[in-house]
Amino acid sequence: MTKRPAHILPVIVISQFAGTSLWFAGNAVIPDLQKSWGLSADALGYITSSVQLGFITGTLVFAFFAISDRVSPRKLFLACSFLGALSTVATTLTPSEFSFLVVLRFATGFFLAGIYPVGMKIASGWFDRDLGRALGYLVGALVVGTALPHLIRGVGQTLPWEYVMVTVSLIAAIGGVIMYMSVPDGPFLKAGAPFDPKAFLVIFGSKRFRASSFGYFGHMWELYTVWVFMPALVLLYLATHDKTGWNVPFLSFCIIAIGGLSCVVSGLVALKRGSAPVAFYHLLISGLCCLIAPLMIFTPPVIFVLYLLVWGITVIGDSAQYSTMNAKYAPPELVGSALTYVNAIGFGLSVVSIQLVSYAVEAIGVQNAFLLLLPGPLFGLWALMPLMGREGDRQGEGAL
Repeated sequence: MTKRPAHILPVIVISQFAGTSLWFAGNAVIPDLQKSWGLSADALGYITSSVQLGFITGTLVFAFFAISDRVSPRKLFLACSFLGALSTVATTLTPSEFSFLVVLRFATGFFLAGIYPVGMKIASGWFDRDLGRALGYLVGALVVGTALPHLIRGVGQTLPWEYVMVTVSLIAAIGGVIMYMSVPDGPFLKAGAPFDPKAFLVIFGSKRFRASSFGYFGHMWELYTVWVFMPALVLLYLATHDKTGWNVPFLSFCIIAIGGLSCVVSGLVALKRGSAPVAFYHLLISGLCCLIAPLMIFTPPVIFVLYLLVWGITVIGDSAQYSTMNAKYAPPELVGSALTYVNAIGFGLSVVSIQLVSYAVEAIGVQNAFLLLLPGPLFGLWALMPLMGREGDRQGEGAL
């Protein structure tokens, strides 16, 4: 048996973190662009949705053509890291046209499909029985990487917005180089099953798979929209209490990034308690956070910040558990197609959710707009109920 070098997991995690830092680069600088380019308030929703749509498109294209099977995953990761970095830094060179920005963010999302899922595949080449633990760290890296542009904006508040875009582009490119130079193809790397467009009905014929995937859909209805509009909620709180001096980008980083630690801890808990209970209680608490958002605007600062941190922990800590359950309950010969379909639908729902809340913010206020996210957790909780028994969660399709 091939001995796994000790540096493999840290390098994959760091590279994943670096590559996914491209995801929210546009979100971190949108206040600057709204001032300098005269963008409307709903620009934030369109910028984020364009990245999500790009990711969906890239995921389907890469799966349909089995690109990560035809090309070494580490080479694909390197290429997409560079191309994603180029499409991000290109925003600093284009004229002040919103349409160019949307196209470039779409391109960034497309190349992220060659970073996040491909990083998972690289890990699967080196981890066999302990793959679940490795994936927990990788999802955590995605979360912290997603938050990174907010940190860069928070540290360099007086610097031009272009500083954020160039910095994350350099970080992503370096991450691709590190992955390519330090992580060869692993001994467990296998070619994926061919993508089967006709497998949709077969996949969702599995009752347990429906339960776990529907839970994931409820989770995705909430997740990215919370991340996108959390800074707006903080700004509203400051305006309501006539406060100044808060570093909103840094606080946004903390709220999102703490979820990375939550992913790791939740993965360890799931080993003993099962994935479904972990996902269920995360959804329950994050749903309650949606419900009380209008009230929390009037709480003292310490309570408000603690509330945001709890939301940041629970809104993402269950994410890896859906992947675990979906992979477990999908028909074995269709796992690749199943996960592709589920990811595409989940990110598609996030686009709808982001746009819905974006339109509602101006009409009813961001604190009330968060109530529109509540159906996601409620639907997910309902879907997960059949999987809540620890014995049922750990077994296969059974009699459900």
